[in-house]
Amino acid sequence: MAKTRHQQIRHNTTLAIFIAIILLQDFIPFFGNIPLGPLSITTLHVTVIVAAIVLGPFDGAIIGGAWGLLTWIRAFIAPSSPLAPLVFVNPLVSVFPRIMIGVLAGYTFIVLYRLFKSKYGAAVVAAIVGTITNTGLVLSFIYLFYRTPAVAQTYGVNVNHLLIALETIMATNGLAELILAIIVVPMVAIPVLEVRRRLEVN
Repeated sequence: MAKTRHQQIRHNTTLAIFIAIILLQDFIPFFGNIPLGPLSITTLHVTVIVAAIVLGPFDGAIIGGAWGLLTWIRAFIAPSSPLAPLVFVNPLVSVFPRIMIGVLAGYTFIVLYRLFKSKYGAAVVAAIVGTITNTGLVLSFIYLFYRTPAVAQTYGVNVNHLLIALETIMATNGLAELILAIIVVPMVAIPVLEVRRRLEVN
């Protein structure tokens, strides 16, 4: 069914708000990346997953792509870490995984909600799928394309131990980001879905 002009304006406004949140998270310290002891926990994936649930997989991919594009550009002009100019200059590492967060999290929510009629359960699983997609793809592509001494050195290991270092990150940062997403995504996405439903009714 075609959207009315007001629905389209509302949709575009919501999309713009999510992109603005991504920009703020990326540039404001402690908002998009939270230092936690030796770890640095990103929160940007949570915004992408929420967007995918609220707006759907296509728009979730757009939000994820905005984050990825920002990561890619910053790798050239304002790297966020010593690793960034080494690996995030490759769009397969910086952009593609973030797009896939929106696609897979969005479709996961749609399919599970249709099957089980539980927004909370569908949101939790979408949060899990989206987080694992991001962490898994980024680390896998780093190992696939950048098994080099320079990259290994940024992790404090030699090339032979790079895989172990990446697996450790998956089990530490990845787990912390997964727990964050499981807690926050349903808390944010479900009320926003309800507000959107009421607006569409009215």
